[in-house]
Amino acid sequence: MIAEAGLAALWLAAALSLLQLCLGAFALRPGGEGLLRTVRPVAAVQAALVAISFFCLILLFLRTDLSVALVAANSHAAKPWLYKFAGTWGNHEGSMLLWVAVLAIAGGAVALFERKLEQRTLIATLAAQAAIGLGFYAFLLFSSNPFERLNPPAAVGQGLNPLLQDPGLAFHPPTLYFGYVGISIAFSFAVGALITRDVGAAFARAMRPWVLAAWIFLTLGITAGSYWAYYELGWGGWWFWDPVENASLMPWLAATALLHSVTVLATRDALRAWTVMLAVVAFSMSMIGTFLVRSGILTSVHAFAVDPERGFFILILLTLYIGGALALFGLRVGTVREGATFEPVSREGTLVLNNLLLSAILGIVLVGTLYPLGVEAVTGEKLSVGPPYFNSAAGPIALALVVFMAAGPLVRWRRDRAPEVVNRIALPVLISAVTLFALVLFAPGIGLFPLFGLTLATGVAAASVAPLWKRNLRRTPLFTWGMVAAHLGIAVSLAGMASESAFTQETLVAVPVGETVEVGPYSVRFDAVQPVAGPNWTAIEATLTARRGDGKPIVLKPQARMFSSPPTETSEAAIATRLGGQLYTVLGKGDAGGRWQLRLWWKPFVTLIWLGGGLIALGGVLSLIGRVRRERKVQLQEAWA
Repeated sequence: MIAEAGLAALWLAAALSLLQLCLGAFALRPGGEGLLRTVRPVAAVQAALVAISFFCLILLFLRTDLSVALVAANSHAAKPWLYKFAGTWGNHEGSMLLWVAVLAIAGGAVALFERKLEQRTLIATLAAQAAIGLGFYAFLLFSSNPFERLNPPAAVGQGLNPLLQDPGLAFHPPTLYFGYVGISIAFSFAVGALITRDVGAAFARAMRPWVLAAWIFLTLGITAGSYWAYYELGWGGWWFWDPVENASLMPWLAATALLHSVTVLATRDALRAWTVMLAVVAFSMSMIGTFLVRSGILTSVHAFAVDPERGFFILILLTLYIGGALALFGLRVGTVREGATFEPVSREGTLVLNNLLLSAILGIVLVGTLYPLGVEAVTGEKLSVGPPYFNSAAGPIALALVVFMAAGPLVRWRRDRAPEVVNRIALPVLISAVTLFALVLFAPGIGLFPLFGLTLATGVAAASVAPLWKRNLRRTPLFTWGMVAAHLGIAVSLAGMASESAFTQETLVAVPVGETVEVGPYSVRFDAVQPVAGPNWTAIEATLTARRGDGKPIVLKPQARMFSSPPTETSEAAIATRLGGQLYTVLGKGDAGGRWQLRLWWKPFVTLIWLGGGLIALGGVLSLIGRVRRERKVQLQEAWA
């Protein structure tokens, strides 16, 4: 009965979504004011129902109910409970139910807690959110039912893709989905404001926390996904420009531009039309990402679905939502009044420039991701666009973006004087120059991008903390601390990327047990190789002892795992993390002569990449808390006035 209860809750939630859309549409018409109060509770109940539906699916996976087709195809009785739990969304249908559940719960949260937005704009926002949800409810109920029964039930489950049986993948997809769906809230805000012609500072202040929250989750999701790909796939790299990786990067780029634009609108009442347009673009990138991952159009380690019919359904939704939003934007943009003006040399000016550079990078990634698909659709020829294109096209723009990002907080709002700006950025420029001189002197030949990356990282780090100079730190607003942390995180990540590119050392050998090989500053002895068994896998495990000079020995145990259901082989890297970097080891195949392939990397400061990602997200959290506290303080002051 659990499956039937989950399906019934899903149908009821879909019906309430339709009711929410209709009530919202009628409430906005002349004479419909009496319906305004009915939309909020409908949105809240819809959220509760879809949450119940998703909870039912979790129960089915935890019980390994093999009478449900989705469970039989993606789970197994012998699987550890964590992966049974994560298996709920480690497949096409479950992930789409998670998508719509987060969408509805976010809409319910807007209905319950949003108090700053004008009533009509809020109702239009909830109606737009319901329209988005309806498409995905239809997709689930008519094309991808997660509760479909098997008759007779399967004897055994087929298991879950072994690459997804990792703690990182238990939490990475939900985090990313929170980001995607948070952007849908921003999109609904923009549609609501366009419908009621209420694009202004108040609208931006209401939308900003949702954009910030979405951006935080996207940052965490991308950072976690990057680290998962790094250690789980055994490739030794942290970003491969895989199309599915790009599918998460594109919304983040658009959300970053939107976050800065909405701050300008909320603070200075400028960039009105541009902010609305960015909200549409950011949601479009989320939809394109969903289409790429869920349509089966891509072959990737991250893509789970291989059903072109369902991909066509998502393509229709994508066309309807993006086309409708762009049409609405085209019809109403003329009614969006021009906001406040500003001089080119101003903080608004640097933020606009940053927006344009982010948009340029977004365009490059979008073209590089979709171009091979377009060529294949037209000519049938298979192409791939790899790191050389992305690095050479987006790399220089990204470095320029970092320069203007560092300068932005040092420029005054509305109007500033160029000589004074030059004085403020003199110290970061000097620090960068000293770094460049030192690198050329002591690390020649590290490559152009690593050279500029490390040079800029030190300058950006100095510029990031400069806004705190001569301030009373105890009275500095929390959102200022957030900006400092986020920009400092960019510098830390940039330093990690540049160091990894410049200083990584690799050793690939085939050696017998007892042999010692060198990689970077480490000597690694191959001590033993033996079979081991886990809960649902067997493996060949090597024992390696690494030592740096006369230091303490480090024992590493990389594995080559074999899963029986479904039959899959994976490489489980063994990684030793030290203050100066990571020693990364992978066990390969053995040969008839008793030798085993070993792949060893020494990666100086590579952990800075993810430490920086964490700092960026922390900056977002501090900004979010600071903004919410500031808004509440203003509301209390207005209430007492």
